[in-house]
Amino acid sequence: MSTPPSLHALISALKTLPGIGPKSAQRMAFYLMQRDQKGAADLATALNNALGKLKHCSLCNTFAEVDLCDICSDDKRQHNLLCVVEMPTDLMMLEQTLAFHGRYFVLMGRLSPLDGIGPSDIALQRLLERASDGIVEEVILATNFTTEGEATAHYLAEMLRARGLKVSRIARGMPVGGELEHVDAGTLAQAMLERRSV
Repeated sequence: MSTPPSLHALISALKTLPGIGPKSAQRMAFYLMQRDQKGAADLATALNNALGKLKHCSLCNTFAEVDLCDICSDDKRQHNLLCVVEMPTDLMMLEQTLAFHGRYFVLMGRLSPLDGIGPSDIALQRLLERASDGIVEEVILATNFTTEGEATAHYLAEMLRARGLKVSRIARGMPVGGELEHVDAGTLAQAMLERRSV
């Protein structure tokens, strides 16, 4: 049985989502068409709306509907501290902690030579311009602790230090409420290395 072209196109579009393979995309497409056509229409409207309205904040590069996002337009934030993250979701997680009161820059990715993502594929030039504005005094690198995140942090640290900026990296260690027997050896070793006096 051949799949109608419009259904095939929907399945192909759903496969572009991270973590969605052919079978999951097919199940989603059939569910939306058979069981939840209103949900499908709402999804289509929301996607169209987002594509039409969202752009990048001119300062931090996150998604916004206006030139400056809420964080960048907040005068109460510390202008001299700049926290660099990979994605807008990372910014959102840091904001939930209520522990950082500076400003952000979102790279919209990370260096990953194996995936063909180099320095020109993420917003490095915009970051360098932003960090060199004469206001920023310290850049906090909050990229993920993956191989790619570490490589990105190292690359950024070298470039930013060469411009005379103070560069720091978020710490790694034990999760709050974590028990030693359930923590992986790498995290435990890093926690021991980054210990501080109490």
